[in-house]
Amino acid sequence: MSEQEESPKGESTVTVVLAGAVNLAIAILKAVAGVLTGSGAMLSEAAHSVADTITEILLLTALRRSSKPADRVHPFGYGKERYFWSLLAAVSIFASGAMFSFYEGFSTVFGEPSEQSSPIVGYVVLGIAFLLEGTSWLQALRQVRRESGEQKRSIATYLRLVDDPAPKSVFFEDSAALVGLVLAFLALLLHQLTGSSLYDGLASILIGLLLAVVAWSLGLTNLRLLIGRQADPVVVRGIRQLLSDAPEIEAVVDLQTMLLGTDLILVCSRVDFDDSLHASDVERACVRLAGELREAYSDVSEVFIEPVPRTDPELRAAVLARYGEAATRYGTPQ
Repeated sequence: MSEQEESPKGESTVTVVLAGAVNLAIAILKAVAGVLTGSGAMLSEAAHSVADTITEILLLTALRRSSKPADRVHPFGYGKERYFWSLLAAVSIFASGAMFSFYEGFSTVFGEPSEQSSPIVGYVVLGIAFLLEGTSWLQALRQVRRESGEQKRSIATYLRLVDDPAPKSVFFEDSAALVGLVLAFLALLLHQLTGSSLYDGLASILIGLLLAVVAWSLGLTNLRLLIGRQADPVVVRGIRQLLSDAPEIEAVVDLQTMLLGTDLILVCSRVDFDDSLHASDVERACVRLAGELREAYSDVSEVFIEPVPRTDPELRAAVLARYGEAATRYGTPQ
């Protein structure tokens, strides 16, 4: 693989390591400030940063383990390990961040009122945290903007279709962290102005809700990738077109793709070859087309081409069951 092809993976590692180092430093600062000020929102933000630190460790594990080469036990490689560890990272955000924030928030709202002390310490820590989190967020944003630009897509579309959960996870976490810092600042200020700890509790609950939404979104993304999401629709259309344009192929009857990991696509195609071809011609065509697909799409790692008659009723029924009314776009004869 060329150095250019490896750069996105290297950038994901830089993004994750930077975010992890930043979150660890911030977690310590917030915890100290929370104890000194007696702010429940600040303690919730400390839990938030601890959850983010654990998340970065899990994401770094995902990046390392998913790069292991294929072997006899796992002939398609270990690419999906990235999705497993990233799913655990999403669970970590909810378990260690959101749940603690909910606990702290409801305890503050329904518990005994607490006095605030040394609010200036909280303001200083929040300011430092905002600068550090902003640095990590800008790195994640740069990666997301660059990769979405390369794909000629909006950031929202890129985040919906991305097959690498690392930059999305860091981007969502850091975005949530910046919003959480604003909530903690408002809670600290309102507590100071009114003398009521109610605002600390409400801010903690809002931080918990924010983390729960982020955890759900990231968990859903990794769930879809783990159970076998199809490749990028643009790539799928390109693969279909390349196969349809082959002189030996009369019709692409069925095309299935699956993400085996980040930048790893499995292609399974059933095609109707020209009946005048000999077996050796079909074999050579399959080998050539597999090579052309890998050359045209560097993410294609495995290609299986099966010759079938387009009029086979069982195959036609299977394709119709999978794609419904859209089956005509997948080469199914009507």
